[in-house]
Amino acid sequence: MALIVQNEDKVLRKISKEIPISSITKPKIKKIISDMNEALDSQFDGVAIAAPQIGESLRMFIVSGKTFDEDFARGKFTKEDLYMKDHPDNMVFINPVLKKISKDRKLMIEGCLSVRPLYGKVRRATRATVEAYNEHGHKFTKEGVGLLAHIFQHEIDHLEGVLFIDKAKDLQEILTE
Repeated sequence: MALIVQNEDKVLRKISKEIPISSITKPKIKKIISDMNEALDSQFDGVAIAAPQIGESLRMFIVSGKTFDEDFARGKFTKEDLYMKDHPDNMVFINPVLKKISKDRKLMIEGCLSVRPLYGKVRRATRATVEAYNEHGHKFTKEGVGLLAHIFQHEIDHLEGVLFIDKAKDLQEILTE
């Protein structure tokens, strides 16, 4: 299984390289996507993961399918739900570009699989639109509102070598099970 690197690792501070469109469907990228899915799915509280978090300095992130569940997005979700419910598949974003973000901002609590066990409040746009390629090499656009908009911005920061702790207020350690 791919290990999730922690914030001392230099790969998290590098600007990630774009993936050539012709390479998206090649075995190397498929393997990295598989490793990212495995790493993300192994974390009950994980909502997304960027390639640098498994040591790959590439412009790619994956959003957990559970984030597209309305109950999860509203916070009406128990830990057991995460294992019992069927969720949409994780969504792959390759070479993502933020096309639009709202002027409206909201402070939300954030954590990161690479910055355990710290959490803090980060002010981000409440709406964000991303253009990217999927794992089949098809270009698409996805709008995110609330939590999903926050996730898009957090993950694109990873691709720029920025961690949420660089922006967060009221950082504190919170230990989860």
